[in-house]
Amino acid sequence: MKHSRDTKPVKRPPSPVLAGLTRRALLQRAAAAGAIAVTGAGFIAAPDAAWAMEVTAITPEQMATLMQMARDIYPHDRIADAFYAVAVKGYDSEEQKAAVAEGIAALDAAAVAQGHASYLAIGWEEDRVKVLQAVETTPFFQTVRAGLVTGLYNQKEVWPLFGYEGESFSQGGYIERGFDDINWL
Repeated sequence: MKHSRDTKPVKRPPSPVLAGLTRRALLQRAAAAGAIAVTGAGFIAAPDAAWAMEVTAITPEQMATLMQMARDIYPHDRIADAFYAVAVKGYDSEEQKAAVAEGIAALDAAAVAQGHASYLAIGWEEDRVKVLQAVETTPFFQTVRAGLVTGLYNQKEVWPLFGYEGESFSQGGYIERGFDDINWL
């Protein structure tokens, strides 16, 4: 009877795609892929695989654009992309599909007018903000901006990141819960 240690391992030929790919090159390619991966039809995944979202009415690229737009309108470094995804998920509906497509087309047109391939392809936040400023008077921008106020900041999971403890009425109000703990007066 032969043991597995008696057999020699089979040496596979190197893959032509991966030939010469170093660990450093792999990491550089992964970093260049960006913050959000649009994978397959109707699916967006985070690079750290901590969250993913399925889209049904709009395209994954449109959802990725909405998420980037949301992050640029209300930028918070401490808030994960998953919270922005929840905030814009409501635009993934048949009722919003045409408005989203039209709005993102206008956003991309403004990006092209400023010398970029598309809004989502712009690497610098400063440049994306300039594109947003070019379309800030449009109904699409105003709708998304207004929707983010409640869509992003009404998520109870986000509140602790801002130091907000939530409503106080159910716990007896603010007076007995530290409202008068001001040591700077």
